[in-house]
Amino acid sequence: MLELKHAHKDYASPGGAVHAVDDVSMSVCEQELVAIFGPSGSGKTTLLLLAAGLLRADSGSVRFEDRDLAALTKREMLTHRRTKLGFVFQGFNLVAGLTAAENVAMPLLIRGVPHREAQARALTALGDVGLQSRVRHIPAKLSGGEQQRVAIARALVGEPKLILADEPTGNLDTETGDAVLDLLSALPRERAVATVLVTHDARVARYADRTLRMRDGKLAEPALETQAAIGG
Repeated sequence: MLELKHAHKDYASPGGAVHAVDDVSMSVCEQELVAIFGPSGSGKTTLLLLAAGLLRADSGSVRFEDRDLAALTKREMLTHRRTKLGFVFQGFNLVAGLTAAENVAMPLLIRGVPHREAQARALTALGDVGLQSRVRHIPAKLSGGEQQRVAIARALVGEPKLILADEPTGNLDTETGDAVLDLLSALPRERAVATVLVTHDARVARYADRTLRMRDGKLAEPALETQAAIGG
């Protein structure tokens, strides 16, 4: 589904070019959860942005369903992100003044889905993440774990092919983070959606089909113990 070949991305700095992503090749298959593990500054988020088409590689290629993202027009790229991808962020990125249901419905409304249909799909998505009783609550009335579940519902409501999650447990305590990882790890099986999750949390290895280690812009596999080896 997703394939990066010799992808490279530099950033300018006072000390010279920083190789944020340095000759990275990787692929993600349908219904697979791939975790990218590494410390802050290792290039994980830049790699995720390349995979999303939000950044363009300086060299190499990024392909989704065998289409080169660099060859898409701005309009085609916007359609790609709205219809093929779902995003989950560390900071939740919910709109403070909107209810959970309104936050989840927003991506559909932006795509032109009729309001009644968008609301119905939002309620279904919130039910899927166990928030049936919280649909009318604004983010300030939700716990951190509940806000992240709303964010996951928002990512899923458009029926994407790929979820991209950037440190989704970074603002959560251990127990709540584990619950969110349980939810994300079930998506490939239950929703037939592939997931790429970047994190500095080594616990993620027990949830992923594959875990890659990233350091200084480079990627290595295998990185951590596999799910089976640690008792999955």
